[in-house]
Amino acid sequence: MHAAAVCFDLHVPESRSLKAKRAAVRPIIDGLRHRFRVSVAEVDHHDRWQRCAIGVAVVAESDGHLREVLDSVSRFVDAAPAVELLDTETTWIES
Repeated sequence: MHAAAVCFDLHVPESRSLKAKRAAVRPIIDGLRHRFRVSVAEVDHHDRWQRCAIGVAVVAESDGHLREVLDSVSRFVDAAPAVELLDTETTWIES
């Protein structure tokens, strides 16, 4: 089994409220879930309206497939129009 967890630290520059932040972040979270079949959640900065951290967990049958999915997920988040990607932290889970 091959697994990894990635945390994306995001800035939502146009957000002026928590509701606006959720409107910008929700399409990213839903898109990751449906397009890549990964586990994803907002994991930090819940009370800040211009910051967000999204955690993504991926499990794959091979290391190559795991890296493919992680690359695709990273490109998807980086291309999101309403947010700026500040930092990415990947943790490889040993089994």
